Amino acid sequence: MAKMSQEVQKAVAEIKPGLIATSSKTGKPNVSAKGSLRVLDDEHLMFANIMSPGTLTNLQENPQIAVICLDPATRAGCRIFGRSEILNAGPLFDQMSQEYATKRMTVKQVVKIAVEEAYTFKI
Repeated sequence: MAKMSQEVQKAVAEIKPGLIATSSKTGKPNVSAKGSLRVLDDEHLMFANIMSPGTLTNLQENPQIAVICLDPATRAGCRIFGRSEILNAGPLFDQMSQEYATKRMTVKQVVKIAVEEAYTFKI
C-alpha cells in the first residue's frame, strides 16, 4: 500500500467529481463520475455506489481501480491507482448511508480503495 501526499489528499477533497475508471475481467472499461469520493485516511479512499451498475460489475470481476481528479480551470489534479473492496455493511457503509439518506439517496454499496500509487500532475 502507498500513502497519499497532502497534495493528493487536497485534490481529492477539493475537486469534484472524481472520475473512477474500472475494467471487467475481459477488459471492457467503464468510467463514472463520483461526487462522493473522499479520503478515508493516508492509504485509503472511499465512495458511495448510488447508481453505477457498470462500475460495480467491473469491480466484482476485477478489483483494480484508477481515479483521476482534474480541475479544468488550473489543469492540475491527481491520479490514484489501487485495489477496491466492496462493502455492503459495517461502519463505513452506515456512515455513508446516513449521510446520503439526508439527501434522499440510497447507498447500495460503499467502495473502499487501498491506494497502491498516487501522484499529482499539471497538464
